[in-house]
Amino acid sequence: MKNVLLILLTILLFGAIAVYMLFLRPTGTEYSNKPYDSDMSDKTSMEDDHMDDNGEDTNTDQEDQLPSETLLGKSVEGRDLMAYHFGTGDTELLFVGGTHGGYSANTSELMDELVSYLQANPEAVPENVRVTVVPLLNPDGLAKLDANPSDTTAARFNANKVDLNRNFDCAWQAESTWRNTTVSGGDSAFSEPEAAAIRDYVESHQIAGAVVYYSAAGGVYASSCNNGVSAKTKALTNLYAEAAGYDAFEEFDYYEVTGDMVNWLAKLNIPAISVLLSNHETIEWNKNQAGIKAVLDYYSK
Repeated sequence: MKNVLLILLTILLFGAIAVYMLFLRPTGTEYSNKPYDSDMSDKTSMEDDHMDDNGEDTNTDQEDQLPSETLLGKSVEGRDLMAYHFGTGDTELLFVGGTHGGYSANTSELMDELVSYLQANPEAVPENVRVTVVPLLNPDGLAKLDANPSDTTAARFNANKVDLNRNFDCAWQAESTWRNTTVSGGDSAFSEPEAAAIRDYVESHQIAGAVVYYSAAGGVYASSCNNGVSAKTKALTNLYAEAAGYDAFEEFDYYEVTGDMVNWLAKLNIPAISVLLSNHETIEWNKNQAGIKAVLDYYSK
C-alpha cells in the first residue's frame, strides 16, 4: 500500500512541475536571476537606444567631444606647443604667454597659474564661454634661459634667432626693432613654426577675443593694423585695465613694431590686447586674475 501511495505522489509531483513549466513560468525579459534594480534597468535601456550598429555609444556629452588640450605644433627644436581648453561654450577666448621665451618667463608662469586655477575652479568659466590658454609659445627661448640664466636677451628669440612678435602678418618686415636694436622678423610672415601654429589655430576657430602677455612695462595696449582701434578692442582694453589696475593705452608707441601678434589679430577683426606685466619677475596674479575675470564676465553676456 505504501508503494502505491509513493507512486501516486511521484506522478502528482511531476505533473505539477509539467503544468508550471508549460503554462505558469514567466518568459522573455521578465525572467531574471538577478535582483531588480530600476536605475540600472533605465540606464541599460537608454544606452541601448544610443548604440550604433558596431555597439559604439553615440550619446556622448558635448564636453566629452571637446578636447581638453591641443597640440598646436612643434617649435624649431621640436618642443610641443600646447593649448589647454576650459569650458564648452561657443564664445572662445584666447590667452597667450611666453612669446618672448626666457626674456618674459613670468608671462608663461602667469599662464601656468591660470591653467591651474581653471582646473581647480571650472565654474569660473561661464556656460557660454570656452577659454583656450597657450602658456608657452616660445619654449626654445625659455630653454636658452635654462642653459644660460644670465643671457635673457638671447632667450627672447626662438632657435632661429627670430623675434616671434615680429613674425606675424601685420606690416611685417624682415628687419624690425626692439628698443634701439635691430631684430629679425623672419624670412617671411609666419616663417617660424611657433607663429604659424597660432595662425593655424586662430584661422580654424572662431576667436571672440584675445589677450597676449609680455613684460615689462605695466600697461594694457590696444591693437590695430593701420586701420584704427575698433570699438570692441577699445572696450576690451579699458575693461581689463580698470579691473587689473593697469594704465590703458590705445597704442604701443615707444618704438616702431612690425609683425606684431595682436595687431595681426586686429587685422582679422578679432579684438585683441597686449598686457605688459610690470616687471620680469612677478606674475601679478591678483591683478591679472581680476582682469581675466572681467573679460570672462564681459563675454558671458
